[in-house]
Amino acid sequence: MVCGAGKMLGAQVWVINQTDPRTPMTSLSESTLPAIDQQLSHPKYRPDIDGLRAIAVLSVVAFHAFPSLMKGGFVGVDVFFVISGFLISSIIFGSLEKNTFSFLSFYSRRVNRIFPALLLVLISTLAFGWFILLPDEYMQLGKHIAGGSAFVSNFVLLGEAGYFDNSAETKILLHLWSLGIEEQFYLIWPLMIWSAWKLRLNVLILIILVGVTSFALNIVNVQSDQVATFYSPQTRFWELLIGSLLAYVTMHKHQLFPKWRGAGGPTIRNIQSLVGAVFLASAFALTTKTNQFPGWWALLPTIGTTLIIAAGPAAWINRVVLSSRILVLVGLISFPLYLWHWPILSFARIIESGAPELSTRLVAVLTSIGLAWITYNFAEKKIRFNSRNNHTAALCIAISAVGIIGFSTYKFDGITSRFPSEIQTIANFKYDPGQDARAQDCWLSAHTPYNGFAEKCLSPLADRSAPEIFVWGDSYAARLYSGLHATSAENAHFLQATRDSCPPLLDMEYSNCIESNRFTLSVIKRIKPDTVIMFGVWGKYSDSWAAGTQQRKQLQRTISEARKAGAKQIIVLGPAPDWPDLLPKLVYKSWKDSYPLHKIPERLMSPRAPAIARINEELRMAVSESGAIFLSTIEIMCNPQGCLTHTPGSPEQLTSWDSGHLTTSGAVIISKEMQRSGLIP
Repeated sequence: MVCGAGKMLGAQVWVINQTDPRTPMTSLSESTLPAIDQQLSHPKYRPDIDGLRAIAVLSVVAFHAFPSLMKGGFVGVDVFFVISGFLISSIIFGSLEKNTFSFLSFYSRRVNRIFPALLLVLISTLAFGWFILLPDEYMQLGKHIAGGSAFVSNFVLLGEAGYFDNSAETKILLHLWSLGIEEQFYLIWPLMIWSAWKLRLNVLILIILVGVTSFALNIVNVQSDQVATFYSPQTRFWELLIGSLLAYVTMHKHQLFPKWRGAGGPTIRNIQSLVGAVFLASAFALTTKTNQFPGWWALLPTIGTTLIIAAGPAAWINRVVLSSRILVLVGLISFPLYLWHWPILSFARIIESGAPELSTRLVAVLTSIGLAWITYNFAEKKIRFNSRNNHTAALCIAISAVGIIGFSTYKFDGITSRFPSEIQTIANFKYDPGQDARAQDCWLSAHTPYNGFAEKCLSPLADRSAPEIFVWGDSYAARLYSGLHATSAENAHFLQATRDSCPPLLDMEYSNCIESNRFTLSVIKRIKPDTVIMFGVWGKYSDSWAAGTQQRKQLQRTISEARKAGAKQIIVLGPAPDWPDLLPKLVYKSWKDSYPLHKIPERLMSPRAPAIARINEELRMAVSESGAIFLSTIEIMCNPQGCLTHTPGSPEQLTSWDSGHLTTSGAVIISKEMQRSGLIP
């Protein structure tokens, strides 16, 4: 990534007196623009745009800290996109018309604007993570720091998306995806505009063509791959280009709209601002994470923002509400506030192994605001408005050095040597979930065709010389297979039909799961296995399996259909222990907290144990009523002192690598109990 691509979250645009480069700033700043900025044409400063930034950043912070209060707050990023496209394009268009545009000046300004705050956040997260994060977490942070310093975080995050990808809330630099989108836009767009200008091409047509193409890609791709559409620049550029279109129209409004100066102007502007505010309010209120976003939904915040900016600073909402002193002040620190708030909230979640308490989140938000104010006043302003020194080269070197350190942290696996030798194996616990679970053959993704199982998964022995045991369920069942095979491979033949997030229940969950389970039932009817084992993360599909619930009826119906299909014995495994965080992390924290003995715990209590115990009993009753066999996983793994964290006597053999999927060591414990009970050979 070219050093110096720009960011306008929280950026300001000031009036420059063309005859006197030292024209004073507004009352909000007493500094003067550095000489490098004087080559660029800057539109008049608008406090209402800073107020709009404040609305955007506060909505994002509220969504991250208090998601139940503002479910659509994440669209604040889309507001930023439009503002950025408008301001940056205004600078480019104005400079080109005055023949003062310079790529060096443009990118130097971006560096001086972005890098000081970004460097502080990257260095701080790396330093704090040294003391808090386990190797896998620190390794991921190193990768994200490298991606953030190169402004490709969106591509890094897109490459990580997958079934076993860790929770977004624990990705400390997750929010830098939007910075990546904007910097990629700033690399491409100035060159395109400059080239069109030099070739005397119609810039308005260029904006419309590129914007419409990007929007069309967004609409088409969001249907098939929402994650890629969310993170990809080609499907998000249209949002910045709406701002570019507005900048062009604003600059040429008297040619495009000759009656603009008519008496109806103020009324039109007030209506524009009001309608824009309604659009924004609707976006915050109606958009949720379950929507196909961006898609059509992104039109609400982008059009709303465009209408408000187009209304101009004289519109009542812009002049009275958005230009209020408190919103303008928040707008001035919006960029560092955006950068600081997410790492602080993410670290809080990691430390507490779950959603932080309300008081913790309040403290995190207040801390973010304090750090943003400090960053703005003592880092951004000192560098950005220093008229005597140009810090561009030094900032580029610094960001490159931080990126190299982050990449080195990633390549050295999170620097395991930070931990004492006796806990290093657990602190650096690594596990390949597909290693012995026949992944991609008998354990399929949610999107693999319903009948996409390999032949070996569903083919019985020709001579039926060993009992046929059929494993049916989701990824939990896939991981159970590894233990069954390890303990009983010589005495039984195992068949397997397992799929991500697909419980062994007929006519439930997503459409491909429904088709897959119908197909699985037809295979059972053809094979007539000696035993069918049904297993899943039951609590994920319903928090109640009590009498009368639809889930209970579907379970009993599935058992009945499997028996009719010819299954001689049906075993339903109850829910596995449900940990509030990654089990290796919980074990490490327990070891760390047991000062001074530092004992690796054989058992730990989970705060989710009561809910799992209730589901376990509801399933026991449902299965017993249907005449199948119920085997309680938590009764095998747990006792009043807690649930097993590792194989007794072997601390390095953890029973899970995440919040519940069994390792082979954990699955072996279940399999041996089934053997002792005579359920499998």
